[in-house]
Amino acid sequence: MISRARRISIPVAGALVAFGVVGASTSASATDPQDVTAKAAVTTADAATAFWTPERLRAAKDRTEDLGNSVKGSGKPSAAEPDGKAGVVPPIGGEAKVTTKSKQVNLPNTVGRVFFTLPGKNPFDPKSWKYCSGTSLQGKYRNVVATAGHCVYDPDSNRFYDNWIFIPSYWDGNQAWEGKTPYGIYPAKWYQAHDDFVVKEDYDYDYAFVNVSSGFKVTWDKGKFTKTPVGRLGDNVGGQGFTWNRSTKVTVFSFGYPAGPHPDGDRPFTGRTMKWCYGKTAPMPAAAKYNLQEHIGLKCGMTAGASGGPLLLNYKSKSRTGLLNGVNSVAWDTDGNDRYDRLSSPYFNSETYDVYKVAANRWTQ
Repeated sequence: MISRARRISIPVAGALVAFGVVGASTSASATDPQDVTAKAAVTTADAATAFWTPERLRAAKDRTEDLGNSVKGSGKPSAAEPDGKAGVVPPIGGEAKVTTKSKQVNLPNTVGRVFFTLPGKNPFDPKSWKYCSGTSLQGKYRNVVATAGHCVYDPDSNRFYDNWIFIPSYWDGNQAWEGKTPYGIYPAKWYQAHDDFVVKEDYDYDYAFVNVSSGFKVTWDKGKFTKTPVGRLGDNVGGQGFTWNRSTKVTVFSFGYPAGPHPDGDRPFTGRTMKWCYGKTAPMPAAAKYNLQEHIGLKCGMTAGASGGPLLLNYKSKSRTGLLNGVNSVAWDTDGNDRYDRLSSPYFNSETYDVYKVAANRWTQ
């Protein structure tokens, strides 16, 4: 494995029993950690909300299939490991609460689809309408969405996406439009990503944290829309907790909206509804194609479209909450049978917390 120089970062010791992350700021500034790229969304909240008509939402294709984020084969496991003490930020509503177990796997309200258009392209061209998965996350102002870096920043054009919105609990059924956005639409205001993904396209840092505006319920009638404010994301659906520097071998749930094909061309998923996997993570092999050296993965057959969805540690079905321990990033065909059998995430360490911390303290309207 190619050795890599680590930045020195000071971990937060122990669990945070109340939410109040230090170093708060409302704009990109010198106080932000040097390994964080913070960028304001170019599209206004009103314009992004108005752009996504029901027809465009239904026509959007998953971005990860275009990028081809997959690895075939296997090898010696990488050396992903903690770079400091483990830390925990509890989920919204779980700051001082013990939740009983549930026998059912209830899908989290926090998980949904993110939609965006390709930068530098004609936004009205259907080829520009793309989506990934994401999840609402704990934050001081209850306005944070976690997703993959490639679901925020375009590796092809080296620019952040346009018209970026988040729809929690999205489902693309055949019922009325209102049912597809049960908690509203939340447009992006700020993006936070790691410098090494933005500059080097290093998939060990393929994660991002987006600050969204307060949401809107939208009604379309004869091509015109009306929007009704619904308040903050975290107040409406809650937010998952966050954890870093944990063991590389933990049991997690992975959620997302897969739609892409397996290498053999079979498409078992449509992206219309949320899917999940459950299993124990382990370090994945290095993959030079993505400068990937520190990923953890679990057995999972989800395909492209699930990218950006959460890996949740200590997930409890009754509360539908857990701790974000990773995001879906790369699909693997480890046995070479042209079927994906693993899904991997960057290992969350102190540098991940640095990026999250900026978003967790950023206020938006």
